[in-house]
This record gives sequence, C-alpha cells and structure tokens, in this order.
Amino acid sequence: MTFYVENETEVTFPFDVEEIVEKVALAVLDAEQCPYEVELNVLLTDNAGIHEYNREYRQIDRETDVLSFPNLDFAEPGDFEIEEDREADYFDPDSGELILGDIIISVDKVAEQAESYGHSLKREFAFLVAHSMLHLSGYDHMEPEEAAVMEAKQEQILSSLGITRED
Repeated sequence: MTFYVENETEVTFPFDVEEIVEKVALAVLDAEQCPYEVELNVLLTDNAGIHEYNREYRQIDRETDVLSFPNLDFAEPGDFEIEEDREADYFDPDSGELILGDIIISVDKVAEQAESYGHSLKREFAFLVAHSMLHLSGYDHMEPEEAAVMEAKQEQILSSLGITRED
C-alpha cells in the first residue's frame, strides 16, 4: 500500500498519524478482502478548510468531520471486481496500484469529538479513518440498514486493532 498524508495545519497529535492511517486502512482492506495493493491520499485540515472542501465538492455549506472521495464505482459495497474497460481509470499505470481515493479529516473535529465522546484523540482519528475507508470501499449510511452495517464494521475493525473507546 502506498499512502500519502499531508497536514495543512500546525496541529500535531500524541500518536503517529501515518502509523494509524496505515494500520486502519490495511485492516479495512483485509476485512473487505481487497485483492489489490492500493494508493490512498489523506489530507488533514481544520474546520475552515473542511468547510470549504465540503462547500466546493458537495455543495454543503458547513464543516464536517471527514470527507471521502472514492475513485471507484462499486456495484456492491466491498466488491472490488473491476471491469476490464475501467482498469485505466482505477489503476496507477506506474505502480499498478488501485487508486482507492482521498480522505480529508478535520483535526479540529477530531479534538472536539474525542472530548465530546469521552475517548482519546487516537481513537477518534482511527474511527474517522475506518469510517472513510469504508466509504472508499463502497459503503454508505444513508439508510438505517446501511448505517448499521457500517457501524458494526467500524467497531470490529477498531476492536481487532485494540483501539477501543477506552483508549
């Protein structure tokens, strides 16, 4: 897996951001049985930055905690079968890796939500990465049934990594 993390803020966390991104992303990809090596981009921004991205790309004029921009069109969530005529759209021609997509996380929301939910910054950050990786794997939470599936997968992934609400 190749991943890029860019932090456009001055905020630092008391954990290794790249290590958490890698661990959580790989756990999601393993759980979803992704058969490919992937490329992933992660941008850390603040509330003002994510507000602007949300307005620009989703036409939603407010801040949020995380934005996910999947590169793949999924027939079914977690179905990484790729039609031959779409391979050029989905794979990096140089590395051969599947270009999974982009994640944008508000560092301000990580802090706000960790405090609000009473758990660590690490747990909140890992949760947002897991949540976004599931979006990049074709999952959504628009319907209650979809939300239940995502919630169960997020908890299972974080638990498998030993990242609990008590962290």
